[in-house]
Amino acid sequence: MSIHVNPGSAQAGAQGRVHREIDPGQEAVEAKLVENVVASFADCPDPRLKELMVALVKHLHAFIREVRLTEQEWGAAIDFLTRAGHITDDVRQEFILLSDTLGASMQTINVNNAAYKDATEATVFGPFFVGDAPHVELGGDVAFGAPGEPCWVEGTVTDTDGNPLPGARIEVWEADEAGLYDVQYDGGKRTARGHLFSAEDGGYRFWALTPTPYPIPDDGPVGQMLTAVGRSPLRAAHLHFMVSHDNGRTLVTHIFPEGDPIGWNDSVFGVKESLIKKFERQPSGTPIPDGRTIEGTWSKVRFDIVLAPPGV
Repeated sequence: MSIHVNPGSAQAGAQGRVHREIDPGQEAVEAKLVENVVASFADCPDPRLKELMVALVKHLHAFIREVRLTEQEWGAAIDFLTRAGHITDDVRQEFILLSDTLGASMQTINVNNAAYKDATEATVFGPFFVGDAPHVELGGDVAFGAPGEPCWVEGTVTDTDGNPLPGARIEVWEADEAGLYDVQYDGGKRTARGHLFSAEDGGYRFWALTPTPYPIPDDGPVGQMLTAVGRSPLRAAHLHFMVSHDNGRTLVTHIFPEGDPIGWNDSVFGVKESLIKKFERQPSGTPIPDGRTIEGTWSKVRFDIVLAPPGV
């Protein structure tokens, strides 16, 4: 069963079901079921698991009762989740896409990365990180031949008191100019991703690609959902970072080019004002930071990273 939405019938259904008065007897039957399900977790030995399950049941039942969910709609939801499972594999994680597009990923990040002084804000992890990205020296090129406009990225890694954090591990990854990550190609080659370490003064620098907008994979259930509700699958252009250090809270974030037309319509709600940066385009022939010149345009951006203390 696919997702097919008729706005007129949905509105009529909402008017006919959601706002009607519920018979007190029916209300009692539904409330009693919630009580019974909640009570079934009474002997759960793990207090946190019990808290999660009880809250989940209460919210799930409240949703079902509020919208007066039909059996056909519940069947469609089960079918949707089943298809999301079938399309998921070692490379593609449809459930992460679903979480991202519903804002659940971003809200979880907000909850778990509380604001602290001027620490850099976190955003969504995304489904395309891999743990075997090649190492590059400071000033090296993480593109590894991926097509796109070169981009010089530099900055510092410090704590919230301004102290440099030397040896911070900086993982970076991004899509190429075709809007694809290396793992979406056959062959297993690693491009447009890498890791490096900050210098003694906390500084870092590397070559990457100027970020461009691209669609999340939309040929599966999540894409069908976005089409049904009239939403775009496009992500705002971005460059991923994951930064870790013993003296800082691990940061997962992106930077977004200023002036991107997608911007706040990002399909996974990852854009934050503090993460929008000026990518300055340089004319062909402009000397690059090491004094050489390259053919074609290139861009440069500065991103100073501030890590919150561990455990904050």
